[in-house]
Amino acid sequence: MLAGWERQQRGGRRLQPKTIDSRKSVIAAFVRYTNDYPWNWTASHLDEWMTSLIGEKNLSESTIRNYQGTVRQFCDYLTDPNYGWAAECERRFGTHPVQVCHEWNIAAHLVDYEGRPGRRPMTRTELQVFFDYADEQVDCAVRARRKGSLAAYRDATVFKAIYAWGLRRTEASRLDVVDFYRNALAPELRNFGMLHVRYGKRTKGSPPRRREVPTLMPWVVEVVEDYIENVRPRFGFTEHPALWVTERGGRLAPREINERFSQYRDALGLDRDLTPHCLRHSFVTHLTEDGVDPKLVQRIVGHEYSSTTAIYTSVSEDFMNTMMRKALSRAFTTEG
Repeated sequence: MLAGWERQQRGGRRLQPKTIDSRKSVIAAFVRYTNDYPWNWTASHLDEWMTSLIGEKNLSESTIRNYQGTVRQFCDYLTDPNYGWAAECERRFGTHPVQVCHEWNIAAHLVDYEGRPGRRPMTRTELQVFFDYADEQVDCAVRARRKGSLAAYRDATVFKAIYAWGLRRTEASRLDVVDFYRNALAPELRNFGMLHVRYGKRTKGSPPRRREVPTLMPWVVEVVEDYIENVRPRFGFTEHPALWVTERGGRLAPREINERFSQYRDALGLDRDLTPHCLRHSFVTHLTEDGVDPKLVQRIVGHEYSSTTAIYTSVSEDFMNTMMRKALSRAFTTEG
C-alpha cells in the first residue's frame, strides 16, 4: 500500500522525495499508535491519536492539521476503486479500508497563516541592532586572529540579502553568483539591479517557482558586491557556482542560516519567536510603510494572493497614525 501510494505521489503528482518520505513517516507513526492495519482503522483511532499528540506532545495546530491531511490523503488512495485495495482487502480479510477523516473530527483550515502568533516582522531598530551585531562578529574574529571571520562576514551578508530582497531561507541558500543582473532602468545599481530567484516555493507538486526581484534597497548593492569581490574568493572555491559557499567548498544550507540567526538572536536577547523568515516579513512591512505599491510587493515576494501578503504586513504605530491622520483630513475636507 505504501509503495503504491509513493508511486502515485512521485509519478502522477510529481511530489518531491522529501515530501513523500515525510508523509510516509506520518502513516508509519499512525500504524505504530493503532497497532493495527489500515483496513481496520476507524475514526475513533484517529480521535485517540490526535488526543495523544495534542495532550502529550503539545504539537502545534499546523502540525496536527498536516498529520490529519496526510492520513486523509492515504485513506483517499486506499478507498479509490481505481487502485483496487478495497476489493483486495475484502477478498483477503473480509473487511476493507474506510475514510477515517471527516469534517467533524479534523481541524478546519480557516486561515492562511497558522504559525505561532509571536512570529512577527522585526522592527527597524531590531534590524539595525541585529545587523550591527553580525558585523561586530567579523571584527571580533579578525582581531582574535581566529578561524571563522570569512564565515561571519558571509553570514552577515546573507541576513542583509534575505531582508533586502525578501527571500526565504531556501531561496537564499540556492542563489548562484550569476543570478544577479543589470536593470536598464537602474544603471546606478550596476550588475545588481535585479535578482533572479530560481528556487521559489513549490505549490501542489509544481517545480520551484521562479521570479524576478528588483533591487529596492540600494544600500545592499555595495554589501553584496564587496562580499563577491573581496570575501568570497578567499574561501578558495572560485569555480563553485553558489553565492554563499562554505569553508569546505559546499553550499550554505538553510539549517546553517537558522543556526547562525538563532545564535545572534539569543546573544542579543531578542524574542525567541524570531526566525530568519521574520526578515522576509520585515521586507514586506517596511516596503508597505515606505509607500511601495502593495501589488508590486505581492509580486516581488511571489505570493499568488494579496491576502497572503497582508498576513506578512504588520505596519508600525507611526505608520498607522499617519494613515489615520490622512483619512481624517480627507473626511473633514469633504464635510467642509
